[in-house]
Amino acid sequence: MAFKINVSHDGMTYKIESENESLVGKRIGGEVDGGEVDDNLKGYGLEVTGVSDLSGIPGFRGLEGSGYHRRLLTYGPGMRDKRKGIRLRKTNRGEEISLKIHQINMKVVKEGDKKFEELVGNGKGDGDQKEEVKKDDVKDKKEEVKEEKKIEKSSEVKEESKIEDVKAEEKADGSEGKKEEVK
Repeated sequence: MAFKINVSHDGMTYKIESENESLVGKRIGGEVDGGEVDDNLKGYGLEVTGVSDLSGIPGFRGLEGSGYHRRLLTYGPGMRDKRKGIRLRKTNRGEEISLKIHQINMKVVKEGDKKFEELVGNGKGDGDQKEEVKKDDVKDKKEEVKEEKKIEKSSEVKEESKIEDVKAEEKADGSEGKKEEVK
């Protein structure tokens, strides 16, 4: 199974999909060489900050192994409920990375040879161009919608004026309010 790996540093995230099984057996809080994760990250020192499996169940630091554990939790890691005094039994995974883990979150502890911005694509690479194209597309679509609304309004005004003309003719004929029989 492929791991989805998120490496974050200074608010930027480098996303990788890897089938490399060298991470199996590592633990949350443990350090990993960047070369084990991806060739672009050689020289980087990474720390595993969290894991989750395919169904989204998070790994919990301090639980042995990689299996499921049922824990009684209050607010904190693994539980979001902020009501005072609430304790819920939640399912968590152990802190060890296994083949059943789907997502691995890491942070940069030691910088490598390449700048992290170059890896993510926030430099002069393709990342900026993609954002500009998306903004232009949005502007074009907004202009098209405005034009369509103008056309709809003008057609509605024409229909209203036709209805008013018919009513004016009926008043002139004196047939307003009278029902005509249909044969």
